[in-house]
Amino acid sequence: MDREERIKNACMKIVECINAMSFVNLDDQRVHSLVMMREIARGVVENKDRKVTKSDVTRALHSSIEKMASTCRDIVYKLSKMSYKGLDDQRIQSLLRVKEIAAKHAKVASVESDTWIKESLAGEEMQPSSVDVLVGGAEIMVVEESLVVETELRNEDGHNVVQKRPVTRAKLTGKKDMQIEEVQRKMPEDEPPEVEAQLINENGKNQLQEILSQAPLLQSLIWPPDDCITLDWIWSLISTIKQFSQNHPPSEFQLVMPISVVDKLVDNASSILSKEPNCVKIDCHGVDSRVVVVGDIHGQFHDLLHLLENAGFPSENQFYVFNGNYVDRGAWGLEVFLLLLAWKVLMPHRVYLLRGNHESKECTLAYGFEKEVKTKFGDQGEYVYNKFLDCFKELPLASVIAGSVYTTHGGLFRSTRIAYSRRSRRKRTQRLELGSLEELSAVKRSLIDVPYEGPNMILTDVLWSDPSQRQGICKNRARGRGLWWGPDCTEAFLKMSKLKLIIRSHEGPDVRTGQHLFGDMLCGYSLDHEGELGKLYTLFSAPDYPQFGRKIFTNEGAYAVLQSPNFENPSFHSFKAVEKPKADPFVDVDDYDKIASSKREDQIATSDEEDEIDIGERDLTSTHAQSSTAAISSLQKSSPVVMASGVDFEALGISNPPSWSVLLPNDLGGTQLVQVPQAPEVEGLPLPPNLEEPHKSAYEYLFKLVAGLKHMLQTREIESKGQKRKQDD
Repeated sequence: MDREERIKNACMKIVECINAMSFVNLDDQRVHSLVMMREIARGVVENKDRKVTKSDVTRALHSSIEKMASTCRDIVYKLSKMSYKGLDDQRIQSLLRVKEIAAKHAKVASVESDTWIKESLAGEEMQPSSVDVLVGGAEIMVVEESLVVETELRNEDGHNVVQKRPVTRAKLTGKKDMQIEEVQRKMPEDEPPEVEAQLINENGKNQLQEILSQAPLLQSLIWPPDDCITLDWIWSLISTIKQFSQNHPPSEFQLVMPISVVDKLVDNASSILSKEPNCVKIDCHGVDSRVVVVGDIHGQFHDLLHLLENAGFPSENQFYVFNGNYVDRGAWGLEVFLLLLAWKVLMPHRVYLLRGNHESKECTLAYGFEKEVKTKFGDQGEYVYNKFLDCFKELPLASVIAGSVYTTHGGLFRSTRIAYSRRSRRKRTQRLELGSLEELSAVKRSLIDVPYEGPNMILTDVLWSDPSQRQGICKNRARGRGLWWGPDCTEAFLKMSKLKLIIRSHEGPDVRTGQHLFGDMLCGYSLDHEGELGKLYTLFSAPDYPQFGRKIFTNEGAYAVLQSPNFENPSFHSFKAVEKPKADPFVDVDDYDKIASSKREDQIATSDEEDEIDIGERDLTSTHAQSSTAAISSLQKSSPVVMASGVDFEALGISNPPSWSVLLPNDLGGTQLVQVPQAPEVEGLPLPPNLEEPHKSAYEYLFKLVAGLKHMLQTREIESKGQKRKQDD
C-alpha cells in the first residue's frame, strides 16, 4: 500500500469515528471543531483541494440535523397511518411510546440562533434572505398529531420554497430550545429507539419492523433558484419519480412535485416551444451526429427510461425527436411529459417534442390523463390540467432531419388549395390534393382540439392520418377524421419535398392486428411503403401495450437511429417492456376496450370496402402520379396483401398470424423490417380438393410464406457466395 492510500485510509477512519460519535453534552465550539475535522478528512478521501470553510461546516451540520429529523418524522408519519386494530393496550402504549420518542427527536432546531447562521454564511455566495425555517435553515415543526401542513423550507442556495409535508400539528420551537445536543446521531440510553418485539400482528409479523422497513418519505423537488436546469437536476427528477412510483399513492405526488415547480417547468418549456415553427428543421451534419426517433409512449414512464438508457441520453452529438402521444392509457403520463419537458429546457436544440393526437383536450378527457392529473394534484388538479393543455398547443407538428427525413405523428395532409373534378357534365366535386411543407408551416396550431372542417384541417390530418395500400388520398372513415394516403402519395410527397424517408407513429398493435395490410407492429415498427424515392415507416415505442386493458399485446417497443451521413437509412432497435410498479388505471378498462374494439372493427371493415375511394378523391396532380408509377408497380409485385386477404385466421384461433415482414440484422448493429418476396415455385400446392375453408386459404397462405422465406434465404446465400468470390478474386 503506497503512502497516499494509507493517508486516505486514515482519513476515512476519522470520518467514520466522528460519524459514530454522540454529540451529547458537547458545547457549540466542540461540535464545530469535530465537524470541521470530519469535512477536512472527507476532502482528503474525495481528492478535494478546496479549503474547508465555516460555511461548509454549517451546511454539514444542517445536513446531519435534517437526516435525523427526517427519519424521525418518517417514523411518526408511518405510525400515525398504522392501524391499531387487534392490538391490546400494552402494545398500543408501546407504539405510542416509540412515536413520542421519535417526535421528541424530530424537534430539531438550528445549530445556533438566526444571527449565528447569518454570520456563518456572511461573505459566502449563499446568503439567506430570511431565517425563519429549518431543513438547512433555522427552525422546524414539532411533530404532535398527524396532519398535512405547509412548511417553508430553505434550499442549499438560501432560497425559500413552500413544501407540503405529511407531518403533524406543529408549533415553532423557541430559540431557548435550540440545544446542540439535539444534533446527536444516537438516541440517549434512557430512551431506547426500539420497542421490545411484542408488537406482533395477527399474521405473526412484527408490525413495527414492517413500518420502519418501508421506504422513507421523499424530499420535495426544488426549482433551481437561477432558473437554470442542470443535468444533476434531471437525475434528481428521475430518481424522485422512480422511487415515488414504487411505494407511494398517486394522491401524494404533489408532496414531491410541488405545483410551483410544475409551473416553472411548464412555463420555461412553453416559452421555448412557442418559438419553434410548425415543422422544425434539425441540422445535425456533424461527423458523429446521430438522431434517435421515438414513437408513442402513452404514459409508460419506466419503459421510456429503459429506452433512454439503451439508446443513450441526449448529448451534444445525440439528438432526440419524439413523435407525440406522451400521455393517456398509462399510469405515468404526467411523469413522462414532465421529464421530456425538462430535457427540452436543458437541451432545446438537441431534444424536439412533436405533438400527437392525444395531446388534446378531447383525448385526455376520454383516455385518462385528465383524471391522472386531478388525482395527483387534488384541489389544484384543474389548474395543472389546464396548464398542460396550454403547453400542448405549443408543440410543433413535424420535423425535417438533416434535410432528408420527415417525421410526424400521423402523417401526410391535404392541400389548402381548392381543386375540383367533374364527375359528370353538370356536377363538380371538390377534390383532395396532397399538401406541401410550405402549407404545413402556415397552419394555425394553437388549437387544443382539432377541427372537423375549415382552413385548419391540416392540423387534423397531420395528427390523425394513416397510410393505406390503395392508391390516392381520401377521408379516413375508420377514425372519422384525418386521411388515408397510398404509396403513390408517399412517393409524390418525397419528390415534392426533396426527402428520402418518412417516420410516423400513431398506430400500435391494437390497430394493426387483423388488418393483414401492414406489419402487425409486434416488433415496434413496420415498413409500410417502399418506392423508388424512399420509404415510409410506422414507429411505436410502448411495449406490452396498452398498460391497462382486457387485451394487452406482448409487443415490443422500438426506436429508430439515424446516423450521419446516411440519415435516410434508419437502424431500428426493438426492446421489451421492463417490470413496472403496480398501478390503478385512470380510465375505465371496459370503456377503453369498447372504444378500441369498435375502432379496430371499423378500420378493418372499411378497408375492405371496394368503394372506399371516390374517383374524384383519387386524383393527384399529373406530376405526382407520374413520379410514383414505378414505385407502385414495384410495391404491387412484392406486397403480400392479396395473399393475406380472405384468410380468416380468427376462426382458426390464430390472433397473430405469421407476417410477410421479417426482422433481419442490418449493417448498423440494429434490425430492419424486410418484405418476404413471392417464390417462383411453391411446394405443397395445389392442396387436396376436399379441404374446406378457412383451412384451405390458411394453408395456401402458409405454404406460400414458407416458400417465400426459403427462396429469400437461398437468394441471400447465393449473393453472399458471389460477394465472397469477388473478394477472393
